[in-house]
Amino acid sequence: MPERGGQDTQGPISTTAGATAPHAVATAAVRRTSLLVTLVLGGLTALPPLSMDMYLPALPEVTDALRSPAATVQLTLTACLAGMALGQLVVGPMSDKWGRRRPLLVGMVVYVLATAVCAFAPNVELLIGFRLLQGLAGAAGIVIARAVVRDLYDGVEMARFFSTLMLISGVAPVVAPLIGGQVLRLTDWRGVFAVLTVVGVLLTAVVWKFLHETLPAERRHAGGVGEALRTMGGLLKDRVFTGYMLAGGLAFAALFAYISASPFVVQEIYGASPQTFSLLFGLNSVGLVVVGQINGKLLIGRVSLDKVLGLGLAVIALAATALLLMTSGVFGEVGLAPVAAGLFVLMSAMGLAMPNTNAQALMRTPNAAGSASALLGTSSFLVGAVASPLVGIAGEATAVPMAVVQLASAVAALLCFLLLCRPWQRAAGAAAATAGAVARQK
Repeated sequence: MPERGGQDTQGPISTTAGATAPHAVATAAVRRTSLLVTLVLGGLTALPPLSMDMYLPALPEVTDALRSPAATVQLTLTACLAGMALGQLVVGPMSDKWGRRRPLLVGMVVYVLATAVCAFAPNVELLIGFRLLQGLAGAAGIVIARAVVRDLYDGVEMARFFSTLMLISGVAPVVAPLIGGQVLRLTDWRGVFAVLTVVGVLLTAVVWKFLHETLPAERRHAGGVGEALRTMGGLLKDRVFTGYMLAGGLAFAALFAYISASPFVVQEIYGASPQTFSLLFGLNSVGLVVVGQINGKLLIGRVSLDKVLGLGLAVIALAATALLLMTSGVFGEVGLAPVAAGLFVLMSAMGLAMPNTNAQALMRTPNAAGSASALLGTSSFLVGAVASPLVGIAGEATAVPMAVVQLASAVAALLCFLLLCRPWQRAAGAAAATAGAVARQK
């Protein structure tokens, strides 16, 4: 396959000779409404941070209200995350078989119902159960949004769209804790789920009205579970795809270690109010969005995606190292400001890592975007689900476990990128191919 934008796009799944004429016309029509498509897809990818981050300021209150230990209440985060991971394995192949629209709408309806039940949960066990269902249903928005991007774009253009999408979806982490903190001033933690229910209803209506089908019938997979498993197996046998998948998943684990531990670190250890925590969380999210836009507007097309990705992973590892040194007492007693600065750098560097791992992996899978998106999302959410309880393993009085999980995840992500993706070899191969083409033209 010819290279696009200087990136390796050869994948393990065979490609068709070209899109059919009707599909090309339909794709062009959708892309002409790119702003509307971006807003809809941004809303779908914003659903997970909304579901997680609006709830974060309420975690200490849930611990008191349901009379449960902090580690047990953190399982409400883990359950939602695990549900989003497992749900993607089902919804991704379904969208390759039946198209993007129908599985998405079904998932959104179930998400609304599960979120409404969470608002009335009388105990932590029931809350954990319906958070799991909420995650299973909410997975449809995540996996199908990525698959739709792969249906419409390719190469550097796809990487740029992912960075643009981060601008839209990145607003959710900024406003969600702020909304959550304000909701807690008016009502209790159950009101957070009431607001999420309303958001789910509105987003379902927008999807029904504005998001059209992007996968035509002639490009769908007719097989069942067996074919879906074989497709995923073929993807996992591709060393480079697996490297990007693991690097992105482990980077997400460092991110989720912050998400799950920060309410207790900032509020319980450093004594900040829920509103201060919300402001700090929003500031970190702004950093992620800004760096993501620098990635999309300035770096992509000028610097190879692999170099930008490597830089992002390295900065995450350095920030995690600094956080471990500060929280373990190497520098003595440190206040909230230095720790908040370290978390800001770590979060901002995610804007270099996350969109580029998705783009590089999906470039290798033009005809199995749903299954590939499912594997990318599932790996990220499963690793994040493991990271969540680990950050609270030593109790609420120390932030060291959070920093340890972040550092281990960042180092492992770098190793997967270097050892499996081997970007220097692929860059050398691309340069040799270009030189050969020039020589043949002469």
